[in-house]
Amino acid sequence: MENPNLDYINKLSGDNNEFKFKLITILKKEFPLEIEQYFKELEDNNFSKVALAVHKLKHKISILGLEKSYYIASDYEDNLKNNSLILQDEFQNILKNIQEFVIQL
Repeated sequence: MENPNLDYINKLSGDNNEFKFKLITILKKEFPLEIEQYFKELEDNNFSKVALAVHKLKHKISILGLEKSYYIASDYEDNLKNNSLILQDEFQNILKNIQEFVIQL
């Protein structure tokens, strides 16, 4: 499994540590809320809203340099739009991996 990293955030922020700190702060604030929303919609079996939650999470996955995981999330989003949970386990493993990384930031 890929490991999350700050390469994109570092590149985007350059030498501006204040901007980098703001990006990381936003990530740490939004990511848990988006995960919570994902699981709430999943529990409600609302596939279209689960797909929307996955769509939002895909951006965080991309920002953290997880290219393969981004494609898994994208495919999972498409599956959800077709009322299928195929790739759910893989996607949730990605979320767990990111959660562990974000906690350490």
